[in-house]
Amino acid sequence: MGILTIYLDRATNLKDKDTIGKSDPYIKFELEQNNTFKDKDYGEMKSTTKSNELNPVYEETFHFNIPTIENMELTCKVMDDDTLKDDKMGKCKIKLEKLDLSGTPTPVKEKVYNRIMGEDAYLHLSLSYTE
Repeated sequence: MGILTIYLDRATNLKDKDTIGKSDPYIKFELEQNNTFKDKDYGEMKSTTKSNELNPVYEETFHFNIPTIENMELTCKVMDDDTLKDDKMGKCKIKLEKLDLSGTPTPVKEKVYNRIMGEDAYLHLSLSYTE
């Protein structure tokens, strides 16, 4: 078994989903192994919620225990914490085996929302894997 470490630094230029005030974003990480016949789920983790913030700084670390990074896909969902139902603010998928991960953190900047007008929204992470 190995350990995938995710350091969530920040998100930038998030789109406001609230009509009153600003969004309250949090990040949800989901990890699964895409196999030919049956995908395997390795769980999910969630960051803290940042109130009224479209450029939140998290500086949080998450750990997943996984057997390998082969065929592993990390889904990062940017969500807006709301009373009735949380809104999706953006999303990206990262294929871990393409990153050549090691014990040294690899900086990753992934687009989570593509804007026609204005700047795109990004997640800023560092990923590492140790066996």
